[in-house]
Amino acid sequence: MNAPWPVALADGDTILRPIKLRDQRAWREVNQRNRDWLRPWEATIPPPPPGGPVTHRPTYRQMVRHLRAEAHAGRMLPFVVEYRGRLAGQLTVAGITWGSMCSGHIGYWVDEAVAGRGVMPTAVALATDHCFRTVGLHRIEVCIRPENGPSRRVVEKLGFREEGLRPRYLHIDGAWRDHLVFALTAEEVPEGLLARWHRMRPGASQK
Repeated sequence: MNAPWPVALADGDTILRPIKLRDQRAWREVNQRNRDWLRPWEATIPPPPPGGPVTHRPTYRQMVRHLRAEAHAGRMLPFVVEYRGRLAGQLTVAGITWGSMCSGHIGYWVDEAVAGRGVMPTAVALATDHCFRTVGLHRIEVCIRPENGPSRRVVEKLGFREEGLRPRYLHIDGAWRDHLVFALTAEEVPEGLLARWHRMRPGASQK
């Protein structure tokens, strides 16, 4: 099975759409402006073993081409996040697995300038509903460093279940880092995650 691609998802001022080569200027501007905000949570490449090949961080164009190839192979859904018409972050559904598992995991980052406005919870809810209702996945995971308070608040607001700790799970900011695992299955949000987020978010009307 392949995840439908390309696809765009929207709710109010928040849009998820495929990342493009022509996003390079806006993507770089947001990343450079958010260097200090993003660096502690960014994936890094571990040192090679003695005598092993040195792996370099991909260029933007190499990254986009890789993401596109993975998307067309049905293994990934690589989005940028737009908020009020401007690029404000990135969200990727990766590790899409079929068979007896039918799962994937979500990673994301957002411009500090729009953090706290509900942009990323909305984006994660959009992507999760798409994965459950259209793609046909059964489980979505989000793995987050315990120290990453803003990212943890996203999944906590959405009601993801905390399942435990994966020691030294990913190479982040120059070292192998522990990550907490948060997850949802399709049965836990029969009404849809976006609908639940709209109902539970601050300021929602309680009718």
